[in-house]
Amino acid sequence: MYIHLGQDTVVSTDSIIGIFDIENTSVSRDTKAFFKGCEAAGGVINVCSQQDPLQVELPKSFIICGERGKTRIYISQISSATLRKRAGRYNRKTQPQGQ
Repeated sequence: MYIHLGQDTVVSTDSIIGIFDIENTSVSRDTKAFFKGCEAAGGVINVCSQQDPLQVELPKSFIICGERGKTRIYISQISSATLRKRAGRYNRKTQPQGQ
């Protein structure tokens, strides 16, 4: 299945490595170094609304994906809790009731 990250961007739930709250997790030195490395390789994609400069939405989460042998970081205005709920909805294995 696929999950919508914002601004017409979707990724396969199978490619998601992690979904993180940007405010709580981006302060670490290791995280900053990881971001810089991905950015240098062209692997950071900002999907926050930027069409109207007066309507820019602040990023709330970042999503790390492994796609085609490359690591990509998507920066999204959608909260990490909402994205995790969406991803969980598609990753649950359903079993018939009574088993």
